[in-house]
Amino acid sequence: MKQLWLSLLNSARDLTPIIVVIGFFQVLILQQPLPNLASLLGGIFLVMLGLSLFVYGLEIALFPLGENMAYAFARKGNVWWLLVFAFSLGFGTTVAEPALIAVADEAANVAANGGIIATTEEAKHLYATGLRLTVALSVGFAIIIGVMRIIKGWPLQYLIISGYIGVVIMTTFAPEWIIGIAYDSGGVTTSTITVPLVTALGVGLASSIKGRNPMIDGFGLIALASLMPIIFVMVYGILVQ
Repeated sequence: MKQLWLSLLNSARDLTPIIVVIGFFQVLILQQPLPNLASLLGGIFLVMLGLSLFVYGLEIALFPLGENMAYAFARKGNVWWLLVFAFSLGFGTTVAEPALIAVADEAANVAANGGIIATTEEAKHLYATGLRLTVALSVGFAIIIGVMRIIKGWPLQYLIISGYIGVVIMTTFAPEWIIGIAYDSGGVTTSTITVPLVTALGVGLASSIKGRNPMIDGFGLIALASLMPIIFVMVYGILVQ
């Protein structure tokens, strides 16, 4: 219970700068009263409560779960099962990512209005589903590469540099209308569901392998998970066109 209250206080502290900025510009710059003050305060309280519960849930469940499974796979010594788990974790968490669902639906509507796809609901649904599956596959492959990096001790910077060279090359060939969506897809994949589990997997795996430093080798999976969807989505745009 003490940890929950601590999480609530931390969330209130984190939200305070946002509230101060909005209040400052609304009252002093725009010189207008805050609209629906009671609803606004109630909404802020709900956001603070939800954020606190979410962070508390991460600390007591998702982070320990990811680390424990990484330890278990490392002790088992079966690299193939570890890679299957890594891919499944990346794919599953990305498909369920709320931010990706929202972006895919919006991209489908814009593509229909722009004449890229048909304006029927079925066409928009297929486009949005294809985009989500493409991003999820790319994150799954990215996590596999990240896990292999931890196991083999590959330098992260070489993988990142190579990846962005691939992004630049793909940008020259991809249709113009997909480029913005591709770059945004790299950001929305690393959100509320994906980040905690993937981070816990990397740290737990680096902690359980002899000769690996969790601080140096345990992080970097999120960077790869942000990079790979950009390339995959541009390929998806080429195929759609």
